Amino acid sequence: MDSIKQDWFSNVRNDLLAGLVVALALIPEAIAFSIIAGVDPKIGLYASFCIAVVIAFAGGRPGMISAATAAMAVVMVTLVKEHGLQYLLAATVLTGVLQIIAGWVRLGVLMRFVSKSVVTGFVNALAILIFMAQLPELTNVTWHVYAMTAAGLGIIYGLPYLTKAVPSPLIAIVVLTIFSMLVGLDIRTVGDMGELPDSLPVFLIPDVPFNFETLQIILPYSLTLMMVGLLESMMTATIVDDLTDTKSNKNRECVGQGVANIASGFIGGMAGCAMIGQSVINIKSGGRGRLSTLSAGIFLLIMVVFLGDWVSQIPMAALVAVMIMVSIGTFSWGSLRSLKDHPKSSSVVMVATVLVTVLTHDLAMGVLTGVLLSGVFFAAKVGTILTVESVSEDEGRTRNYVVLGQVFFASADQFVDAFDYKEVIERVRIDVSRSHFWDITAVTALDKVVLKFRREGTEVEVLGLNEASATMVDKFAVHDKSDGRDMLVGH
Repeated sequence: MDSIKQDWFSNVRNDLLAGLVVALALIPEAIAFSIIAGVDPKIGLYASFCIAVVIAFAGGRPGMISAATAAMAVVMVTLVKEHGLQYLLAATVLTGVLQIIAGWVRLGVLMRFVSKSVVTGFVNALAILIFMAQLPELTNVTWHVYAMTAAGLGIIYGLPYLTKAVPSPLIAIVVLTIFSMLVGLDIRTVGDMGELPDSLPVFLIPDVPFNFETLQIILPYSLTLMMVGLLESMMTATIVDDLTDTKSNKNRECVGQGVANIASGFIGGMAGCAMIGQSVINIKSGGRGRLSTLSAGIFLLIMVVFLGDWVSQIPMAALVAVMIMVSIGTFSWGSLRSLKDHPKSSSVVMVATVLVTVLTHDLAMGVLTGVLLSGVFFAAKVGTILTVESVSEDEGRTRNYVVLGQVFFASADQFVDAFDYKEVIERVRIDVSRSHFWDITAVTALDKVVLKFRREGTEVEVLGLNEASATMVDKFAVHDKSDGRDMLVGH
């Protein structure tokens, strides 16, 4: 009961106001993303309403906004073009099913493999993409648009010095809309983006043949949508966690995204996921609880269906000012100052994530690049933390080698090269009590060392294997087998 009260009713006023701001900012984006996907604007608007409402109850990150997104829209383009809207709706439902399965198998834990540098790069790339998305509204336009945008930014950044009772982005949108209507400015408005729906969504079942051929068509798209959606949602949840200093339930969020997309598909909406820009707007406008997400979805539906005539008068310049504020607030400016102070590998990972994401407009590709680079740098770094010391005993007849560090694929060659096989001695002891053998490559390296010494006529003894390493060695090593040398060739 305390959890419900905290999630829903601990911040009612600010949640409702923030939800209203988010709903206003959702309208042009939902329409734009529908156009990207090649479908009617109402497909994106219905999806944004449905996903926001459902995720408010089913999601694992209070205060995070989910709706139709550009990252998901670009995946759908070919499917819509080649097979039509009904297959998109079927793919949306299947995407939800796959995301629920991902939540059940706890794929959310994979976020622990995403380093801080990748998260920072992801945030910076999104900030740049959000800003770049506003440029079409600022090119080949009259000076009135620049003046309105500048005025909007002035209100957004100046009003909080006077009062914080009402979110400044909401005031900026209302003031600029009233001014534009009174003066009769001839500038682009929300109504110019596309026709707003005039009816509530209804339940429907995608009109596709339920057979194996349909599954073959939609499954590749659904798998991609599942991965892109969960990746963006998990990254956004991590960012909201940092902004609010609270913790999210990422496995519940996976299931919640799935439930929301299934519901979206059955009311004629496209697949969606978490939106970092809208989530930042929500948090910066004071939204913290599930009520902010729920109210964003409900306000969106009310505005586009019942107040469409008024909403269509909102100048795009006002919304551009809000999104520029979001991009500025989202970008981690401190990461630029830290470039020279942080380890070079961390800076390379951050910059590579930004570049790949911005150049490809593919969030999954950017994050995958960052994660792979992080893994390579980590393996290279750990691989260098290996030393092999030796002392001579028994008047030069025995040499004790002591191995310190981790032996695995990145350090195996260094391990093999650390021994002097040509030294004329009777016996070698290899003390591995302060090391660990992690994989097959490490076991093969140990085989090589032992067999090289035996080939020179030296007796070899391996001491101090810990339990985990001994299990690996007992199972996979060949140096104690009669035909070990031959087996090593094919190891």
